[in-house]
Amino acid sequence: MTAAAPARRLPPWPLLVPAALAAVGGAVPLVYLILRAAEAEPAKLAALTLRWHNVRLLANTLLLTAGVLAATVAIALPAAWLTTRTDLPARRLMTVVCVLPLAIPSYLMAYALLGIGGPGGASAAIAGIALPRPSGYAGALLALTLYNYPYMFLNLRVSMRELDPSLEETARSLGASATGTFFRVVVPHLRPGFLAGGMLVTLHVLADFGVVSLMRFETFSYAVYLQYHNAYDRIHAAPPALFLTALAALCLLSEVWLVRGLRLDRRGVGATRGARPVYRLRGARYPALAALILLGLASVGVPAATIGYWFGQAPRIGGDVVAAIGDSLRASAPAALVAAALATPIAYMRHRYPGRVSTGLERLALLGYGIPALAFALGMIFFSLRAAPFLYQSLALLVAAYALHFLAEAIVPIRSSLFQCPPQLEEAARSLGVGPIRAFARVTLPLLRNGLVASVALVFLSAMKELPLTFLLAPLDFQTLATNVWSYASEAMFAHAAPYALMILLISAALVGLLLNQGPAVAD
Repeated sequence: MTAAAPARRLPPWPLLVPAALAAVGGAVPLVYLILRAAEAEPAKLAALTLRWHNVRLLANTLLLTAGVLAATVAIALPAAWLTTRTDLPARRLMTVVCVLPLAIPSYLMAYALLGIGGPGGASAAIAGIALPRPSGYAGALLALTLYNYPYMFLNLRVSMRELDPSLEETARSLGASATGTFFRVVVPHLRPGFLAGGMLVTLHVLADFGVVSLMRFETFSYAVYLQYHNAYDRIHAAPPALFLTALAALCLLSEVWLVRGLRLDRRGVGATRGARPVYRLRGARYPALAALILLGLASVGVPAATIGYWFGQAPRIGGDVVAAIGDSLRASAPAALVAAALATPIAYMRHRYPGRVSTGLERLALLGYGIPALAFALGMIFFSLRAAPFLYQSLALLVAAYALHFLAEAIVPIRSSLFQCPPQLEEAARSLGVGPIRAFARVTLPLLRNGLVASVALVFLSAMKELPLTFLLAPLDFQTLATNVWSYASEAMFAHAAPYALMILLISAALVGLLLNQGPAVAD
């Protein structure tokens, strides 16, 4: 419920200041990438941009994105249908199984797939079967699909839960078969879920660096990293970074355009009934359950078992692992708190003071999430070298980059909680003589507890797993769990990478469990 009275007023300065800081911080990397690209000589810039190698990189990037999108839909659509619209046994447990891959970073999935194959891999040592070691396009496709399908699954599952079952019942009563009803009635109503899930999957594939580098499959993100890291060419790394950003922007604009004017709500009298199981699987119940269990084993069990095997072969956990945990916590924990601190006034302002100012500031603050991490990191580097050299390769710059890049993940759960906080409670406190800040702190803030916990956990989880931002912005001798996993795995030193991978897996699993407790994602 939103108060009408303050809706037309300009937000007060305690809300405007943090929102403006976040908006400027989200826009700065993009501005500096544009300025850096403009510094290059036009002839040389055109030669670098229009060369055949970039065409091949573009083709690889688009081919991988299309393949992952198709594969995630092929997995997520039947999984969402089985867990929402059928009498599948243990539907709640199977929903958790389908969400758990979020606890395994994409590069950790690639590490596990590489570690299980080959003559010296886990499968050869345990079962005596030397599985082929995945690499190239097929390896990247498999790793990114197993990591990203939960994003598509969650969006499709929400769409299916909100679909009125009377639509299917009407189609069946008119003589439509079960298959015809699904494709002619259910699938068209899942368009918002397809688009939202597809947008998330596309953004993750475009921004991915860890998987494509470990699988030796060159895409634009990997090329940007090599251009900057190997040649240390800041100016000529900007154009491909901008091109990568343009692809992400095209994805975001396409999603907005495709949902414009879309209406799938029920019209007419009568209440919409909630979704409930409407299909009996009969003899297919247990084969369907077995298929979801196999999916869980492939996406969670195999990586966990591979990490466990190599952990058994690893040297004893020493100071390096402890130091990596400490470095990860030193960057991720402050970033999560800063992001939540910035997200709270932005979400509150957008909810309580809707208007052009609040909407514009919120969109600018969310801009950082739409910029791929490599491009965002380059923008932060260019800014720090030009405007604040003392920040270059400092922990403060890394924390700021984490907080600004993942700010959208912090805003969403807080904004969701605000919808359940009636503004009349604050108004009652104000009528008793309490100031606006104290009224918010004493009345609204306690009601945002779940949203704040989810906000901090989401950003902390993302920062712990983040690879490109850490590689380019971290201080010297700053080694996180993520960078150690990638460094050792890229040299096929799987045993040395295992302790770091296991720590990431345990921390991520704990945080995903916390997030599942904060919302209705797995509710029946």
